Amino acid sequence: MAFASTKTPHRLLSCLWAAVYIAAVLVGSAGAESGKKTGPPEVGIDARSGQYIPLDLSFKDEQGKAVSLKDLIREPTILSLVYYRCPGICSPLLGGVADAIDGLPLKPGKDYNVLTVSFDPSDTPNTASEKRKNYLKLIHKPFPAEAWRFLTGDSDHIARLTRSVGFNFIREDNDFLHPAAVIVIAPDGKIIRYLYGTTFLPFDLQLALTEASQGRAGPSISRALLLCYSYNPKERKYVFQLTRVAGGFVLFFALALFVYLNVEGKIRKSKVR
Repeated sequence: MAFASTKTPHRLLSCLWAAVYIAAVLVGSAGAESGKKTGPPEVGIDARSGQYIPLDLSFKDEQGKAVSLKDLIREPTILSLVYYRCPGICSPLLGGVADAIDGLPLKPGKDYNVLTVSFDPSDTPNTASEKRKNYLKLIHKPFPAEAWRFLTGDSDHIARLTRSVGFNFIREDNDFLHPAAVIVIAPDGKIIRYLYGTTFLPFDLQLALTEASQGRAGPSISRALLLCYSYNPKERKYVFQLTRVAGGFVLFFALALFVYLNVEGKIRKSKVR
């Protein structure tokens, strides 16, 4: 009987190492799969928290008037980069911003502003004005229109702005391949946080805006979610990495079981002695 009991942990350990191996294969294959080129490597975000955007850049507002970022970013600002004829994730992203604004306890126009800039130089102030009206309708609480501006600009100023925040996109036919995120900017132009995806928790935005009011840059919110999701620029959406997550869970529980068996084995040996 003693012989059988000592063999059992060894069998369990053998199964355990097999599980660890399978989990490693799952995670590795998922990483390799997500690493395959689903689009040009330029598409994505190179986070530059703590750096500054050029506030001297000028764009056109909804009426076609020239405005500078310095005049618009006087409070902590939620910046989104989209293009107004986008058939994909731009609409969910802006809708996500509107939903999050509804849950913010901060006062728009005083505690924060929202700024949406098109990275398509062919977009016009008229289109920007229509987009603004549509998304303001999604906000159910009192919200001054001047607290959310929609801008257009020329290719030079667009390039300087997108480069400064590490927002990498490319044109494909008549559309663009681009990532989805909002960026919280301090009044002095300092990049505070990146919030990834198309839905945002009001708490996350409030935290980032509070840090922006203090000029403190922090790690990107929800960055850990990118371990579970990878952005597919061809499909213009974030794809859940099932094999990566499953492999991670298997690996976690396998390691937990390994620790348990080791501890249990030491306890048994101490009792025998």
